[in-house]
Amino acid sequence: MLTRFFLMGLDKKAGVLLTVLAVLAVAVPFMALGTAPDSPWHLSTHTVALLGKYLCFALLALSLDLVWGFVGILSLGHAAFFTLGGYAMGMYLMRQIGSRGVYGNADLPDFMVFLNWTELPWYWHGFDQFWFAAIMVMLVPGLLAFAFGWFAFRSRVTGVYLSIITQAMTFALMLAFFRNDMGLGGNNGLTDFKEILGFDIQAASTRVGLFVATVVALAAGYILASAVVASKLGKVLIAVRDAESRVRFLGYETDRYKLFAWTLSACMAGVAGALYVPQVGIINPSEFSPASSIEAVIWVAVGGRGTLAGPVLGAVLVNFGKSYFTAALPELWLFALGGLFVLVTLFLPKGILGLAAQLRDRLPGRATVTAKPADQKGV
Repeated sequence: MLTRFFLMGLDKKAGVLLTVLAVLAVAVPFMALGTAPDSPWHLSTHTVALLGKYLCFALLALSLDLVWGFVGILSLGHAAFFTLGGYAMGMYLMRQIGSRGVYGNADLPDFMVFLNWTELPWYWHGFDQFWFAAIMVMLVPGLLAFAFGWFAFRSRVTGVYLSIITQAMTFALMLAFFRNDMGLGGNNGLTDFKEILGFDIQAASTRVGLFVATVVALAAGYILASAVVASKLGKVLIAVRDAESRVRFLGYETDRYKLFAWTLSACMAGVAGALYVPQVGIINPSEFSPASSIEAVIWVAVGGRGTLAGPVLGAVLVNFGKSYFTAALPELWLFALGGLFVLVTLFLPKGILGLAAQLRDRLPGRATVTAKPADQKGV
């Protein structure tokens, strides 16, 4: 029955996306480890880590699309859940350093020794175990999302007001994590990681393993989100997006449905953050910045809101463009990227996948019946 639930949302688009991910899971390890460094097919460790980072962002965009595209909740604070998941993994990685730090203290991370801390704070206990950190990666963002959503949805805060509150939440967390007395590295964050699960974190094989883990997580997240959207629960969520008052009048407790989707989305974002940290080698409070959350919204808009596959595509394309423009136009890349966003907003209001659907419908002999567009009210 569980298998049937997870397979019910898979369609042609899902098949294409999962096939591409499967090809990546095979091709990237072969090109990184099975080819000579001077081969034109060889992928460097840096490139593998970069691809892994793109897929982490894709999972974050997917989680955001679940609540924005299908429930109508525009979150401008999803970076908070992403970063909390990253910090949970970062704390585990810091505990793995042991006595190999600059100060050689096996019990305290270097930044605590530097700040004259004498003992490990209570909230660091347990993070020397991977299983504990893996639970915290989803539990911490999930609990924050549950508490936030419980008050916000029961108070019937919606639209732009809810968006502003989510942005305030991530900004408040950023200010809090900048403080040295939080015991989480302050401005510098957590870095100088040595190993994960006993493997050298800088080794090519480890980077490939992290990439494959990211591919698996993205595929699992997509299957889960597709199943939720295609289920009866998903139909209610879409109805809440399109006409919440009517759904409430029919007897549904809409705040509970929104709370479920919101919390699930936060857990997915936390997993994305946890996979991001070992691949980039650092997590600091700047990841909480509202700009990071807004950037994720742009990924979803570019790819196609309410499509699940679109945000994955949007996150990869936008971040690839960001990397390319940074190297090709170091002084103008911000303008180039901004121009791209303006063009997409003006000429592709439904994103790249929306354009593909429009072109397909115009082909001779194609039916012209189109689904009702995603909620256009406010946000």
